[in-house]
Amino acid sequence: MIKEYKTISEVAGPLMLVRDVHGAAYNELAEIQLQNGEIRRCKVLEVNGTNALVQLFESSAGINLAESKVRFLGHGQELAVAEDMLGRVFNGMGHPADGGPELLAEKYLDINGLPMNPAARNYPSEFIQTGVSSIDGLNTLVRGQKLPIFSGSGLPHANLAAQIARQAKVLNSDAKFAVVFAAIGITFEEADFFISDFKRTGAINRTVLFINLANDPAVERIATPRMALTAAEYLAFEKGMHVLVIMTDITNYAEALREVSAARKEVPGRRGYPGYLYTDLATMYERAGRRLGSEGSITMIPILTMPEDDKTHPIPDLTGYITEGQIILSRELYRKNILPPVDVLPSLSRLKDKGIGEGRTREDHANQMNQIIACYARGIEAKELMTILGEAALTDMDKLYAKFADEFDKRYINQGYDENRSIEETLELGWRLLEILPSSELKRIKPQFIEKYYKKS
Repeated sequence: MIKEYKTISEVAGPLMLVRDVHGAAYNELAEIQLQNGEIRRCKVLEVNGTNALVQLFESSAGINLAESKVRFLGHGQELAVAEDMLGRVFNGMGHPADGGPELLAEKYLDINGLPMNPAARNYPSEFIQTGVSSIDGLNTLVRGQKLPIFSGSGLPHANLAAQIARQAKVLNSDAKFAVVFAAIGITFEEADFFISDFKRTGAINRTVLFINLANDPAVERIATPRMALTAAEYLAFEKGMHVLVIMTDITNYAEALREVSAARKEVPGRRGYPGYLYTDLATMYERAGRRLGSEGSITMIPILTMPEDDKTHPIPDLTGYITEGQIILSRELYRKNILPPVDVLPSLSRLKDKGIGEGRTREDHANQMNQIIACYARGIEAKELMTILGEAALTDMDKLYAKFADEFDKRYINQGYDENRSIEETLELGWRLLEILPSSELKRIKPQFIEKYYKKS
């Protein structure tokens, strides 16, 4: 029996206090019925004795405290799931936003799922090909991994996200591949870009989109990534699919969390973010992975813009602790029109060695990766030296390394957003670049691989 209460005592912005409530629970959904019959939704933020503090999903304008009724629904936020979700666009609350009909739900799942039990995890070990050389060749993504992209304001992370969503696939696997894309707090223009890009390329057919716009309420922004993860868990662990979850922008999510925390008058932590930001992010990120006894898996790429390009800001800092590496976008490469502008030296995939090698990518992959990183780092040093002392101060070998670094930027990292390179193409390109240097400099590659792949006469 759902009880109704006419005991709203005060409204402050999106918050509303309801008195003499019995049995309300944290995160429970509620409805407010206005005098004219209009219904607005809200969620319980806090319960103190018989007082319940709720946050509205819509505006609080026009609520008559004496006449409006509140009813608590007895459950948290739920998402209707079915395999027909693929190819559909939903808003941040899981309702269709593509003009199509409501989903015929197989079941309703609570969006506040639990992080995966470490004892139930299967170790990530299968290579995912994104078609982007700087990721596949040097910072390999592995099925079940959490690999965030750290970007800066104005950098083209949206284009990279759309490219990965379009191109990603698990090699040598018959299992179905799906993408769950959560856009959090983005502009209408960005939302239109993602939807039209997926429709143009046909990627929409294997994708579920959740779009939360910048003018939607903060409390909906907090729900959006959890909606996406709930859909991913259903497709992965009940339908046996390999699911890639891309979430952009986690910074907007953290800002919404800070807004709600401030409204609740909680004691702020670093830079005004709530003290539980680490725990909150971990409850989301740790829902990704491979589960023992299950064919399906969830691989996650959260994208976040670093305020003032600061890696030590709480959001990238805490994300780096929880996830297995990071892909960092470079403003300097972007200015040189190198796209996607992935800065390979500070980028890192901690599981890259688990998904490469014979039977996964190719036997020479690990050796080539280590050699390219070493040569590129030395080439960058040579270029810096050239800037300070002039080209005349460089040895002939340093000049070759500087040339390698320039060619590497132009040919390996720079590929645009429409080129989909196979891992074989990426590895071949790596060898052609290494041929700029004499074979005696390739000290990190086994002699048999040099003999087989190094073709410089």
